[in-house]
Parts: sequence; C-alpha cells; structure tokens
Amino acid sequence: MSSAQPYIELSDLSGSRSTDNLHDTDSLFAENTNVSWFLGLDDKQLDYLLQRLGLAEVNHPVVVSLLPRNIQYLVLKTEELDVEQALAILRDVLVEHAADVNFPSSDLRLIEQLVATIPNDDKLFKLNKDSFWEAQVRSEAALIAFHSPYPEVRAIVDPVDDPSMPAETFRVYVIALFWTVVGSTINNFFIHRLPQISLSTSTVQLLLLPSGKLWERALPQNKMVRIFGRNVNINPGKWTSKEMILATIMYSCSNGTPYAIYNIVVMKLDIFYGLKWVTWTYQIMFTISTQFLGFAFAFVMLRVCVYPKKSVWPTLLPTIALNRALISGETPSNINGWRISRFAFFFVAFVSSFFYSWVPSYFFTALSTFNWPTWFSPKLVHLDNIAGSVHGLGLNPLPTLDWNVLDMAGCLTLPFFTYANHYLGMILAFMTILAIYYTNTNWTAYFPINSNKLFDGKGKIYNVREILDENHLFDDKKYREYGPPYFGAANLVTYGAYFFMYPFAIMYHFITEWSLTRQSFAEIWITVKSAFGSHDATLLSKFEHDRHCQMMKSYEEVPSLWFVAILITSVSFAMMCVLFYPLETPLWGIFFTIAINFVFLVPITIIASVTGFSFGLNVLVELIIGYTIPNSGLALITLKAYGYNIDSQASNYITDQKLAHYCKIPPRAIFRGQIISTFVSVFVSLFITNWQIANIPDLCQGGQKNRLVCPGANTFFFSSIQYGEFGPAKMFGGVYPILKWCFLWGALGALGLSWFKKSGPSKLTKYFQPIVMLGGFLAYAPYNLLYYTGGFYLSFLFMYYVKRRYPMWWEKYNYILTGALSSGVAMSSLMIFFVRYHGKDIEWWGNKLSSQGIEGYRNGPSWLLADTAPGGYVGLRKEDFP
Repeated sequence: MSSAQPYIELSDLSGSRSTDNLHDTDSLFAENTNVSWFLGLDDKQLDYLLQRLGLAEVNHPVVVSLLPRNIQYLVLKTEELDVEQALAILRDVLVEHAADVNFPSSDLRLIEQLVATIPNDDKLFKLNKDSFWEAQVRSEAALIAFHSPYPEVRAIVDPVDDPSMPAETFRVYVIALFWTVVGSTINNFFIHRLPQISLSTSTVQLLLLPSGKLWERALPQNKMVRIFGRNVNINPGKWTSKEMILATIMYSCSNGTPYAIYNIVVMKLDIFYGLKWVTWTYQIMFTISTQFLGFAFAFVMLRVCVYPKKSVWPTLLPTIALNRALISGETPSNINGWRISRFAFFFVAFVSSFFYSWVPSYFFTALSTFNWPTWFSPKLVHLDNIAGSVHGLGLNPLPTLDWNVLDMAGCLTLPFFTYANHYLGMILAFMTILAIYYTNTNWTAYFPINSNKLFDGKGKIYNVREILDENHLFDDKKYREYGPPYFGAANLVTYGAYFFMYPFAIMYHFITEWSLTRQSFAEIWITVKSAFGSHDATLLSKFEHDRHCQMMKSYEEVPSLWFVAILITSVSFAMMCVLFYPLETPLWGIFFTIAINFVFLVPITIIASVTGFSFGLNVLVELIIGYTIPNSGLALITLKAYGYNIDSQASNYITDQKLAHYCKIPPRAIFRGQIISTFVSVFVSLFITNWQIANIPDLCQGGQKNRLVCPGANTFFFSSIQYGEFGPAKMFGGVYPILKWCFLWGALGALGLSWFKKSGPSKLTKYFQPIVMLGGFLAYAPYNLLYYTGGFYLSFLFMYYVKRRYPMWWEKYNYILTGALSSGVAMSSLMIFFVRYHGKDIEWWGNKLSSQGIEGYRNGPSWLLADTAPGGYVGLRKEDFP
C-alpha cells in the first residue's frame, strides 16, 4: 500500500479541518471523538508510534476512530508537533531526567542518540515522510509532553478525560462504606497475626465490580430520591471506572489498621499495662486525632508530591492497572505471543492463586516457611540462628513457596533498584548481626539472636511489672533489684540503624537534593499562603504544562479551610486526651510531635514518591520523649502514636490524592470520601480491638492458637519499657552507650556518601540509594531474610529482566499479575482461617516439618545460658546499674 494514504475515512470529511489549521487538538478531540481525518504521518511513522503505545499488531489501512481514545489523542498530538518543537522537548528531557532513577535508561539513550544524529538537511524542519528518525523524534516527544515520561504510567493512565463521567454518586458511598466495614473488620482482626492476613485493596477492587454491576442492574435507572433534603440519583446508569476508583480509594483509607490500636492493646491487655480507665470516650478521641492530623499535612504537600510528574508513587500503580483491567475494554493485540485480555489474565491468575495458596497455607504448611536447612539438625542452635525462619535470620536460597511471604515487600510493585538496595542492606545487616552475636557484644549471645522483645538478667522476657509500683509508676527500689532490660543482637542492630538513619536521611537528602528541597519548602509556603487567600486555583498554576494537571483544572480544588478545620479539630482532641486523662503527658508534647513531623515530612514523602520506600519517626520520638519525660511508658506511647502516625497518614492520603490525580477524580470527592471512610473505620477498629481483648485467650502471647502473637503490639510495649519506664538516659548512658554514637556516624556518613553520589561513576551512583539500603537494617526483629529473598528473585525477573526485555508484556500484565496473586491469597487465607477457627487442622508431617526442634519453641534459644554467666545473671553488675 502506498504511504500517501495510510488512513481510511469513516465519514464525509467535507467539513473537517486540515492539519494546517489544527491549532487546538484538545478542543477538536472533545468535540467528536468518532471523527477521523487524514494526518501527515506515513505508515512507518504511524507504526512506530502505535507500537510505542502498546499496539504490537498494526493492520493497514488504519481507522483512527476505531483506536482507543487515548491512542487517538496521542496520534493527533504527534501529528501536531513539528520536528523543531519535538527536538526542544527532547533536549529538556535530557536535562530534567538525566539522573531520574525511574526514567528508563534505554529511553534516555535513545533520546541522546536522536538529538545527536540530526540529519544534515536544509529542509530539516519541513515534513519528511520518509524519515524514520523524524517518526522517532516526534513520537518520543509527544509521549513525554502530552502524557508522561514514565512507561509504567503511560501503560495504565489515560491522557484524556471525560469530566461528565459520574464519580461521586450515592451508590459509591453505599458500596464503598459497606466494604470499608467488612474490610476494617477483617484487617483489624488479623493485624495481630504473624504473618498478617488482610483484605487487600486489590481484593476489594475485585468485589467492587460485581457490587457496582449488581446495583446498576437491580435498581431503576435515573431514579431520584430525596435524602437529607437533596435530590439524589440512586442509579445514574453504567458503573463507571471513576466510581470504581473512588470506592477503591475510600476503602484504602481503612485498609491499614489505625496506629492507635497498638496503644489501646498495650494499655488495656493484662499481659501489658492492664489499665482499667481506658474508656470508649478516650479511645475515640485519641484514635480520631491520630488518624486525621495527617490530612492537614497532606494538603501542604500537594505541590511537592502530587502535582509534579516525577512523583510517580510506584506502589499505587497496581491499583490503577487492576481497575483498568476489570472495568475498561481494550483492543485485542498480540504482545510477545500473548493475546489474552487483561481481565481474562487477572481471572486466570486469581483463580490459580486462590486454589494453590491452600497448599502452603493449609495442606502443606512447610512450603510457606520452607526452613529446610534446619531439618538437618533441628536442635542445633547455630544452624537455627543462621537459617531459622521463626527465631533465626532466615538465610535460605529457597525460603518459601507462598505468595503471602514472597510479596512481603511488594516484589512486583517497587522498582527493582529499590528492592535491590533494600535487600543489599539486609545482607549487610545479616553479617553485622552475626558478628555482634558471636563476639557476644553487649551480652547478646545470652539472648535469642532475632527477637523484638527485651530480656532480663536471667535471659527471660523482661517483666515490666517488676519495676512498677501499684500505680504503674517507675519504682527505683524494685528496679535496683530486678535490673535493666537488654537487647538481642538483631534488635541492637535495628535500633542502631534507626539512630544512624535520622541524621543521615535529613543531611543526605538536603545535600544531594538541595535545589529540590529548597523548592519543596517554597511550594509548601505558597500552599500555606493560599489557605488564607481568596481562592485555591493557584495551586495548579505552576504545573499548567503537565498534561494531567491540565485535565485536573476542570475540577474544583478543596478549599484550604476544610483542611484547617480538620487540623483544629484533631489538635483539640489530642489536647483533651492529655489534659483530661492520666497519660502523664505534657501539652507541649503534642506540639513537639507536630513540629518534628513537619521537618521530616519533605524528605520522607519525596523519597517514598520516587522509590516506594518509607520510614517512620517512631524511634526518634521515643528517644526524645524518653529523655524529656523520663520514667513514663504512657507518655512515651502516647506521643509515639502522634510522632509516627502524622507523617504516615499524610503519606497515605497523599498517595490516594495522587491516585485520584492519575484517574481524574474530583479533589472534593476524594476529600469527602477519605474523611467519611476513615471516620467509619475508626469505630470498626475500636469495636474489634475491644472484642478481641475481652474474648480471645492468650492474645499477644507466643504460641497463640491462631498465630495472633501481636508482633506490632509487642514491639510497641517493649519500646515503652526501654524508652519510657526505664528511659534512654539509663539505656544509652549506662547499658548501651555505643548507640549514641550512631547519630554522629550517620551525620558523617551522609557527608561521605553524598560526595560519592555527586562525584562517583554515574553507572553506580544513579541507582545507589543509601537511605533505602539502610532500610534493610530495619527489617529484622522479628522479620528476617526469609520474607525478602524469594521476592528478590521475582523482582529481578519481572521488574528488571522482563521490563527491559519484554516492555510491552510488562506494561500490560505485570501489575495485573501482582494484584491477582494477592487477591487470590487474601481470599483463600480468610477461608482457611475460619476453617482453622473451628478446629479443623490437618495433622501430618508436612504440617509439622517447619516447627521441628528449636523452630517450634515459643521463645527463641540462645547460644549461652544465663545461669552460666558470672554471678548467675547477665549484664551489668548490680552496683553498676544506671
């Protein structure tokens, strides 16, 4: 076929515009998306563009109006660009994305080559239909300028929007809140299980589709009813993708258990503090204040981590991909020999995962924690220390065949460079822990090597009641008799890494990203000023050249005063908690935690938005509060909840806002949905927690029948002992003085590694992320390598090899695969739990292998026995107790 006529027309074009007059493609596209016309692209240029857009099979003649809307738009935009404009765009890309770890190296090399090989032609900037070079230049520029620089975003996000599509409807609230209640019930019930079972966002997405379709068909369409004095359309017709994603976002607000739940468990449960005054009124005010303070912080970060295109937020991309697979149609195409649709692929993977997960989770549990190296000598302490999955460090080349364990760190979600840096940090931590343990540094050989618990001088779990009086206050006389608490080796390394992390993260980020950091604080200041201005439209003004920000300008921004009202309410509740209840917490502590979260907000959220890795401020707050409010575990855990949860919740809400930004959900709809869903989930979580405390035997104790051993609550409780009741002044002034030096080493390390980042070989420094690597040191006690090694293999396979070698397959199926596998595991895990709850376990050797010998002990073993230590007890001598 001649290249002069690559398109076939569907309608009379007598009234159509020529390409010479095509000045506003957006307007033309919005007027009639079913019209096609002749464009100035030949077959070669068109083929290249369509293949870059994921259409591997291109049959000529091409009918423009039969292409998907997003591809139609980009074809038109590509035709609109001339070569000079395209080259200018590509040159800007080389400057802006040269050190961008998420921008594909192959794309960067291609653009460098295109810019460096401009044909020597006097007619360069005139249409040259035989130029494949021109096809590449115009296509690459159009993809970046009119969509996104990142292929993973282009694969699942559309560059076109329909503002008239229903999003915030009555049925969205009913369906989303129904699943919020169900999901909150399940997630809060299993938060104390190891490993945790949850009704993931991807699973609920699977359930939202039939819920919406059922509503769509069961109720009369366009039926108006009066609710709270307003006319409401209870069924506007077809269940839309925007309704689906809004319902998903509302559920995701309840997907994580409120951090304050750990406070309540530790305060009320008898094996911990056993306090009787923790009333429902207190619980409600405390939980609401900790959950909602992050909203105001999320608002000030809009211009820093939501609107900028570099803020990819890789952890949310599977949610969009799954939404698209479930509800959107697609053009059949052959991708590396695969013709299966996204929806069919999801269904096959989901069903396979559902049935297979019964094997490692119920029928043959040894395949889940596949600790086969310990089977050779189940009672050998040294073997268990290295390869044990329960009490050891989990070194094992084939650690699990269970997706619930494999996906512990999001192996098919996080970029490979993030996972690799994190895993390398875990390997370094593994060697450090072994060195500390086997040199018996700080008596660690007398305690289990990998435990998040504290121990006394007899090698037993530290009993806080031994140092408290009848009013639960620190008793120095009883402490002098009982002694200080001690760390196991992994816990010692973990806390040292936290102390190293805080100064390192701040200094390293400020040095290596100084211009970005300065700009971020400037953007925050602009946002804060807008809160007291006449309107909020200026928030998007700086980003008017970004395609997705252009589309979001169609929707009203959330008034700043809404966020201010949330801030005032949350702070007021927090103040009432510390003023009217015996929390031993001064009022200034609330404002201190707010201030310290604000300082760390920028680096934490920027790092998370680019790499997917995040860390909390809980240990830093514990340390500072422990020094300023000594001998008070209650003050410690109270301010810890605020100190950790403000930035954590802000990050969660920012992620949801970015998700809405990608999917073009009105900002006010997101705000209302987040507020209502979070409010509902607070009450569900409190009800479940109080029921568990009252009704479940052995809750939070080792060996609990249903594995409700509370790893989070135990860490929370023992932190309150070491930083609160005992205090960091004694802990780090007398027991572990070396840990104080980690702050200085972190600052010095930031200077050295930031120099390496700026001056080292670019092939190494581009993907070198020392903050993420330090995160590997934080992954122990009680977790270990078993939960990350298998995921590393899969991350390399899918997030590196397949992504580079088969990019179109990866773009189409990768996020669908991880969503399907996780959904299948979640569904089967819930069914298995209720089967086990009624006592129907299968007793055979395949379910006993992984708990042979030491691995089956309630508490881990130690290399040396405490009664063999000098004087019959471990640690400092009684006269040296700090």
